[in-house]
Amino acid sequence: MNTDETPVNTDGRKGRWAGHREQRRAELTEAAIEAIRLHGPEVGMDAIAAHAKVSKPVLYRYFADKSELWLAVGQQAAGMVLDAIVPAVAAVREERAAVGAAIDAYLGHIAADTNLYQFVVHQPEIARGRDVVADVVDTVASGLARILGDRLRARGLDSGAALPWAYGVVGYVQAVGDWWLRQQQPISREALGDYLTTFLWGGVAGLQQAADVPGGLAAYREETSFGQS
Repeated sequence: MNTDETPVNTDGRKGRWAGHREQRRAELTEAAIEAIRLHGPEVGMDAIAAHAKVSKPVLYRYFADKSELWLAVGQQAAGMVLDAIVPAVAAVREERAAVGAAIDAYLGHIAADTNLYQFVVHQPEIARGRDVVADVVDTVASGLARILGDRLRARGLDSGAALPWAYGVVGYVQAVGDWWLRQQQPISREALGDYLTTFLWGGVAGLQQAADVPGGLAAYREETSFGQS
């Protein structure tokens, strides 16, 4: 009699197949990313299958359609974005430098991997049951909101603005970066990064100024309003 309360796996083959399937999906996702980088963001399933050295029916065995493959590729690309930004920010300590490092890392990443970026962000024919672009924005904005919230609370200010501000910062950088790529980088990455950092740092520095005004943000808004005589 088995006294172990842990359920016994009576179908080892099923578990092995599930593990094999996940590994194979990961391999095909990597092959798809390579094909996108090689052939461009409009690459079709035929070219992806050929690059992966499988038949198209085999590719569809693991991905029901291009939308499902797009989701897998997008999730992988999202991890790449975070992997680029996190260590860049961790390498600096001064606050303005951290903002600049995050922006530069993001711009550098999308400039170096433009085909993959375009595949994930600009696919109008894809049926998006889940939007990986929104997932990335949520992840980055949530992390930034924690930082802003901690700094607001440390200065005795209301931290309720941290989340909308964080989404505003992330959305702003994403929108400008997208424009920069679509216009074929009309200005240098360094110049754009400096412009964005200067603009965004004005908002962060405003928090510090507000903390020094008796009454906090409300008093700071009143003191700096254009209508003040």
